[in-house]
Amino acid sequence: MSERTPDPVTIGIVSISDRASTGAYEDKGLPALQDWLTRALKNPIRFEPRLIPDEQATISQTLIELVDAGCALMLTTGGTGPAPRDVTPEATLAVADKTMPGFGEQMRQISLAFVPTAILSRQVAVIRGQSLIINLPGQPKAIAETLEGLKAADGSQKVHGIFAAVPYCIDLIGGPYLETHDAVCKAFRPKSAVRPA
Repeated sequence: MSERTPDPVTIGIVSISDRASTGAYEDKGLPALQDWLTRALKNPIRFEPRLIPDEQATISQTLIELVDAGCALMLTTGGTGPAPRDVTPEATLAVADKTMPGFGEQMRQISLAFVPTAILSRQVAVIRGQSLIINLPGQPKAIAETLEGLKAADGSQKVHGIFAAVPYCIDLIGGPYLETHDAVCKAFRPKSAVRPA
């Protein structure tokens, strides 16, 4: 019997930065997102990358376009702080059918283990149609930390990263069945929702 091939998935990755979008400096968000997702997921992934400025209408429009393009998951990076140009959460909430506050709460909880300024972060997560949209922090190191969580010295999971809950969330909204490499991030599903290997 041949091994089942994981479902293909289309993932939108959006880096939001005035300066990187004009070429003033190199964008590190898109490579960090693509690298982490490629390591974490067993599924064949088609990425839809976007590098855009901190403009609320542009961000909202980009998210709508990516949902319409069939992205089951969208991860944004940048624009979630308190500065005047940080409008990613507002743009994300503007296109939401449902909000998923647990993701933002957990990201701040993880980041607080590293920096006290994590409480200034305003990341949100929402569902639009059959797509999950999550705002991540701007730094590549913080992106990996919030997705993976915190591990103890012996490699055991101390605090779950947010990505552990993403595959089951996508199941519940009618998306593809995401499978993870446990060494990077172990997806959690109730036993009744686990597909046989």
